[in-house]
Amino acid sequence: MQYRLLADAVLIVHLAFVLWVALGCLVVWRWPWSASLHIPAVAWGSYIELSGGTCPLTYLELDWRERGGQAGYSNGFIDHYITGCLYPDGLTREMQIAVGLTLFALTAVIYWRLVLRLRRI
Repeated sequence: MQYRLLADAVLIVHLAFVLWVALGCLVVWRWPWSASLHIPAVAWGSYIELSGGTCPLTYLELDWRERGGQAGYSNGFIDHYITGCLYPDGLTREMQIAVGLTLFALTAVIYWRLVLRLRRI
């Protein structure tokens, strides 16, 4: 039971991290100091997504699920928990890369606008 709770905790932290990567630039717009936390998160998230790698949190969650007597899953965190909700059937690797690059470009535009805004202050 303890490992199941730990696995669930990792799941929540992992989901929060994914949301931070995707939406953290909105927080940075309000609190510019948080960019020091968001930029490394975007870099890591972009690396994992564009390289097709697997985040270490996925391995940790799977290990704790198996130790807790639960079945693991064979694909990554995003594929297992999020892809079915966010991505349509037939999504190709090229489309996934395009989504990642679009998110990265939008984040860059928001940061660029933030820099311009802060220069005026």
